[in-house]
Amino acid sequence: MRVMLDTNIFVSMIFFPSTQTRELAKRLTDIHQIIVCDYVVEELRIVTDRKFSGKRNDIDRFFFELPFELVYTPKMVDLDDLPEIRDPKDSPILAAAVMEDVDVFVTGDKDFLILDIDMPEIVTMSDFLKRY
Repeated sequence: MRVMLDTNIFVSMIFFPSTQTRELAKRLTDIHQIIVCDYVVEELRIVTDRKFSGKRNDIDRFFFELPFELVYTPKMVDLDDLPEIRDPKDSPILAAAVMEDVDVFVTGDKDFLILDIDMPEIVTMSDFLKRY
């Protein structure tokens, strides 16, 4: 299964490792194909610089060790083709997930979780671990 992760999931995995995040990483790397969009990587760098000053090397090390497929986020997003989402900054992430035929998008962001779409399935980390 092709699984894409949101920025907040990477923040949890990198800066707040737990039994749950380690289990997610294990399942993703053992069973599934991890999809990462460049927009999320850039957003992760911005969040890290703002909230975890001096920890950017942790991101580089994490991605060096993680097997993933990098996909590019569309520069121009036609919002008419996507479900309405409260935060327009989230639209490129959703567009990348839809365009790249992602099966599951894992996030903790309620703006994504309330969307009513068929593909990708949008779930929390806990729900992903329960189902997959």
